[in-house]
Amino acid sequence: MTASTALLIRGAGRLDDPRPTSLLVEGGRIRARGAVADAAAPGDAHTLEADGLVAAPGFIDLQVNGAAGHDLTEDPSTLGAVAAALTGYGVTAFLPTIVSAPFEVHHAAIAALAAYRASTPVRAATPLGLHLEGPFLSPERPGVHDPTALRPPDSQAAREWSAANGVRLVTLAPELPGALDLIRELVARDVVVSAGHTAGSFEVGRSAIEAGVTYATHLFNAMTPLDHRSPGIAAALLADPRVTVGMIPDGHHVHPAVVDLVWRILGPGRFSVVTDAIAALGMPSGRYRLGRAEVDVDHGAARVGGRLAGSIIGLDAAVRNIGAFTGATAAAAVETVTGVPARVLGLAERGHLGDGTVGDVTLLTAGLEVAATIIGGQVVHARKDLTGWG
Repeated sequence: MTASTALLIRGAGRLDDPRPTSLLVEGGRIRARGAVADAAAPGDAHTLEADGLVAAPGFIDLQVNGAAGHDLTEDPSTLGAVAAALTGYGVTAFLPTIVSAPFEVHHAAIAALAAYRASTPVRAATPLGLHLEGPFLSPERPGVHDPTALRPPDSQAAREWSAANGVRLVTLAPELPGALDLIRELVARDVVVSAGHTAGSFEVGRSAIEAGVTYATHLFNAMTPLDHRSPGIAAALLADPRVTVGMIPDGHHVHPAVVDLVWRILGPGRFSVVTDAIAALGMPSGRYRLGRAEVDVDHGAARVGGRLAGSIIGLDAAVRNIGAFTGATAAAAVETVTGVPARVLGLAERGHLGDGTVGDVTLLTAGLEVAATIIGGQVVHARKDLTGWG
């Protein structure tokens, strides 16, 4: 980009209307749409010809452990490299995720996020805050989290966990002693609290929701199984309209038929697609880190001793899988990574393309392949035939 801060995206359709139109992004915000955008564009605006493409809000991923060989728990200072890598998958904003670790790691991650925000370049996905997945997790459902790092809920240890300090989402097991009180404390600090890695019952789930839980971390995975006589916490999370459910539709974590079943129950409004991506995202098969775990990646899956350990799917592929697994429309599938996560975090200026909203746009082909990723009006990733714009 040169001195101009304006970008005119011309010829792209919308998810709900394929007719070509224009979109003006100026000063990092969407300023006008349609014919008004063409008329309002300043003379030095950069123009991106997007004929045949669809303009969607920028994708948001609520659970990213790492990418491009970098694990955020092992080294939170690699946040910038992870943020840059995510743009290739249409991601414009995300929650860097720290798995169960000593509390010193959480302190380091909070400090790393603050430092990055103070000096961040614009050509990378925006970290919206941290997702702390643990250490207040059930020792019965740890997944591949380090069992020696698990701790009972501790208000004193979590005293700095707040939206003001950069913590936006915390996953915990609500059946643990003291968990309900901690949920209330975190919610009072504008932290979204999620139930996950839990052996909780249906009744525990209902109590957790009353205390303030509004999200479910990778539903069914590392969670009490759903049974017709003992429904478990998953049933409580699915049944309550106050809860949004996160799922990893990579074809490994949840069978496509079950993804479809959950979709039929929830529809796009409460269905949040996440990747749970690890350092191996975008990398060849091999061995990678997830916190203290050594993860083997092959045949499209990441495992530790046979157990799934995050995923290696990009968010764009996860969106396409939603369409394939459920028959969802393109607009409904994309809503799971735009409007839904924005609402989970209470971000009215993200997740849709309205006047005055954040100028993050993901340009897609008719098959929902990423053609370009635009953050704050800057093209940070584009396929080769779009690189000559200007």
